[in-house]
Amino acid sequence: MLVLAICCLSLFIVGLDNTVVNVALPVIRRDLDAPASGLQWIIDAYTLVLASLLMLFGSVADRFGRRRVFQSGLLCFAVGSLLCSLAPSLEWLVAFRALQAVGGSMLNPVAMSIIANTFTDPRERARAIGVWGGVVGISMALGPLLGGFLVDGAGWPSIFLINVPVAVAAILLTARYVPESRAPRPRRLDPVGQLLMIVLLGCGTAAIIEGPGSGWTSPLILALAATALAALIAFPLWERRVAEPLVDPRFFASPPFTGATVTAVCAFAALGGFLFLNTLYLQVVRHYDPVEAGLWTLPMAGMMLVCAPLSGRIVGSRGPRGPLVAAGIGLAASGALLTRLTADSPAVLLLVAYALFGFGFGMVNAPITNAAVSGMPRAQAGVAAAVASTSRQVGQSLGVAVIGTVVTSAVVGPLAAGFAPASHAGWWILVGLGGVILVLGLATTSSWATAGAARVAARLGGDVPLPRAGVREAPPERLR
Repeated sequence: MLVLAICCLSLFIVGLDNTVVNVALPVIRRDLDAPASGLQWIIDAYTLVLASLLMLFGSVADRFGRRRVFQSGLLCFAVGSLLCSLAPSLEWLVAFRALQAVGGSMLNPVAMSIIANTFTDPRERARAIGVWGGVVGISMALGPLLGGFLVDGAGWPSIFLINVPVAVAAILLTARYVPESRAPRPRRLDPVGQLLMIVLLGCGTAAIIEGPGSGWTSPLILALAATALAALIAFPLWERRVAEPLVDPRFFASPPFTGATVTAVCAFAALGGFLFLNTLYLQVVRHYDPVEAGLWTLPMAGMMLVCAPLSGRIVGSRGPRGPLVAAGIGLAASGALLTRLTADSPAVLLLVAYALFGFGFGMVNAPITNAAVSGMPRAQAGVAAAVASTSRQVGQSLGVAVIGTVVTSAVVGPLAAGFAPASHAGWWILVGLGGVILVLGLATTSSWATAGAARVAARLGGDVPLPRAGVREAPPERLR
């Protein structure tokens, strides 16, 4: 349990940094004279680097030692956070956010792998994974609220400085209590696959964010889009040819695993878009200060705090179907309410919409994590968890890039006057994302999906596969 607490501590600061920065965006915009695209880059520089490197460091940790990589990630994250607090300009802040994310990419999959190899009893492991998934929701729930108090009381650099003592404490606790471990047969690195992933995510996101400013038909945007498309085509072709690919294509033959990947993208796209739009609405349109804006999100934070651990317990005892269905309904209902948003919308509309979003997002994290590692050999737990974590970061990057671009491009006149009606298109996207999660929750928890996961586990071989919480394993004769 102490090892679990240390791993969750690292996840807490990484998850907190995903959302705590949003509430500071209007203040950073004023202090650093940042355009709307610059605000998107402050968020996406972090999430893109996380998404690009998570699977690399999952494999590196399996090879060179999980505790060693985990401590290196904590140190890098602390240094990056300190430099972010000292950034003199927008460009430097974006660069230091990327450095911070390099450290963060060493933490999530490695900590998940440490947990999977520490808790050997299936039931205890399911509960530990539920706690792990719950911490994701809790950390993100506290981000806007904590960020509001920090920005208002000590300025926006304080949202980065708070990470430093926590990371240092985690380094010391890891050295004392976390045992070193490696995979019995570590996977080889895949530098070509890693490069293709970086090109795909980086160029694709850059094209989306910079498109409105540079012009969708400008040579720069067309070149970025063409490069991203080429990487998208080349990546799966290359991965099929490599003996030990960065992402094993066989993983995606498992319906629960594929469903978890798509669900993570949709859920975190909804989160990224929601936080980006809501921060600008509360502080730019309604002119609330950071503390007031943070307090308005209390219904969302409260529901996340309640539902995240509750979802983990439900997944551990009854399986992921219920939480996934509830998550899809909650997110879609929240988006539907916000499609009626105006500059002076009544408080009850906002509070109910925020509570519904917190309920939906709080329910979704634990089933994502559980489905990602279910049916996978224990030696590949780090890689499987890294795919799920990568999907989360890809989703959040796309949410900020796509929803942010759709809305800011539709603003007519000054941002404060035109933002509310322009945001309706973004909220309709949120409704669609919730609907996709609902459908996937029903499809990927069926008996057909469970049998598919068992067949994939048998083909992957290796050591004992990680069982899926709340679901009976099929008899051996059916697996054959």
